[in-house]
Amino acid sequence: MTALTSGRMPALYLSHGAPPLAHDPVWPGELAAWSAGLPRPAAILMVSAHWEEAPLTLGATETVPLVYDFWGFPAHYYDVRYAAPGAPRLAEAVRKLLRAPGMPVQDMPERGLDHGAYVPLAEMYPDADIPVLQISMPTLDPAALMAIGRRLAPLRDEGVLIVGSGFFTHNLAALRHDGVPDWSVEFDDWGRRALAAGDVDALLDFAHKAPAGRLAHPRTEHFAPLFVTLGAAEATGDLAGGRSVIDGFWMGLAKRSLQFA
Repeated sequence: MTALTSGRMPALYLSHGAPPLAHDPVWPGELAAWSAGLPRPAAILMVSAHWEEAPLTLGATETVPLVYDFWGFPAHYYDVRYAAPGAPRLAEAVRKLLRAPGMPVQDMPERGLDHGAYVPLAEMYPDADIPVLQISMPTLDPAALMAIGRRLAPLRDEGVLIVGSGFFTHNLAALRHDGVPDWSVEFDDWGRRALAAGDVDALLDFAHKAPAGRLAHPRTEHFAPLFVTLGAAEATGDLAGGRSVIDGFWMGLAKRSLQFA
């Protein structure tokens, strides 16, 4: 692969929002400002909370229809398009880095980007002119996901922006329009402090060590992509350089988003 920028790309974890993110008065501008401050990627590798598939699976390597993996929204949200180029060269590089005994990699060429990928990308790179590849999470085990991130880390030196896309707190049954619940504030603050301290062991065991861990993540798929990002950062010694780029809350959920290096 030939990078469009020199130097190592950062690794990101972002809270991706729901389809109505585009109409939020603040959040789209935060995402746009974030991407404007990044080197331009040669390609983007997305790991979304909304695709669990084992063994690890590569999505489409050419432009195919999006996956509208949500229900009950107004019709216009199902008309959104994000026709980013496919990334067949990135897919081949991912296969080479990840395939190993006991770790198969499969392809699903018809699988388009889901909303965990295209919703934030539409705000960060609205021209949809950067190749994007989405890969599945084959497990929700944090240590295993960190190991995948470590193996993907060399892509950062090829101009690839590695993005874990989830939500820093995620409990849809407890969405709020009238303030932020204590459990969301407590988990967000705990996570901020653990990341600032580089306490990977605490983060790996977040379900037990974080306050209100089970309330913040009744199921852990939206926190899980963080560990791919952490692995990609740890492999290059960038954990200490992590910082929160976006914070605050949306309908009671923490939208903390992170950049390493």
